[in-house]
Amino acid sequence: MKRPVHFEILADDVEKVAEFYREVLDWKISLWEGPQPYWLVNTGPDGTSGINGGLMHRHFSQPGINTMEVESLEEMLTKVEEAGGKKIQGPVEIPEVGLHAYCQDPEGNIFGLIQPAADES
Repeated sequence: MKRPVHFEILADDVEKVAEFYREVLDWKISLWEGPQPYWLVNTGPDGTSGINGGLMHRHFSQPGINTMEVESLEEMLTKVEEAGGKKIQGPVEIPEVGLHAYCQDPEGNIFGLIQPAADES
């Protein structure tokens, strides 16, 4: 069973939306120092129930996306297509995070899949 491990909220004015969630929900939001504009969202202390997420500029029509962790992105992309869905973006290697792709279910709902980076410790 694959469970959501990350959410994303898409916005036209990310800074305005970030301030809203900081004020309303007391989320900690910071700009990621990666290759593209992306804001990391910490919704609460580690070890408590819930997941963290991100804010990004709207580039899909859907306002929110949930991402599920998978063991093999390649195998899961095959399953998505066999079940009537499709890959719409990726795979993309996110440094120190993993291999990520966006997909759509047969109704056009967008979701993410991520294969975590190998632990090199």
